[in-house]
Amino acid sequence: MAAESSDLPRRIHGDHDARECRIALAVSDFNPLVSRRLVEQATAALVEQGADAGELTVAHVPGAFELPLIAKRLALTRRYDAVICLGAVIRGETSHYDLICEAAARGISQASLETGVPIIFGVLTTETLEQALERSAPGERNRGRAAALAAIEMVSVIRKIKA
Repeated sequence: MAAESSDLPRRIHGDHDARECRIALAVSDFNPLVSRRLVEQATAALVEQGADAGELTVAHVPGAFELPLIAKRLALTRRYDAVICLGAVIRGETSHYDLICEAAARGISQASLETGVPIIFGVLTTETLEQALERSAPGERNRGRAAALAAIEMVSVIRKIKA
């Protein structure tokens, strides 16, 4: 016996239509080559999906540790539907890598939960510069591009829940 349509769960899926999305990017400048490539590809993805490049805001900070604060401040303005955090933390010879990765991830997550604004973690955490360059290379596998698409999708899901 087939289930009645009312017996099925309601599913909400986001889309990638960025025409009405207001997006800010918070960018760590510590590894500038990698960060620049992430920003370029995130911006390209947003524009490809309908965002107006002139309406995007990019806030630069010294490093990944500073991203959570700026992301939260951007979210608290209520001018943005989503914030994308971009940067790269590359392992060195000390435990500093672990501390920075943990602080950035925890802080970004906390800022998103506290503000109710999607704040996307697009920070590369790699063992080597080569890995960071691979993940920031232009194209479909670029993590900045993936973060941009995730931001658009989260905005879409939230809007559908509100409707």
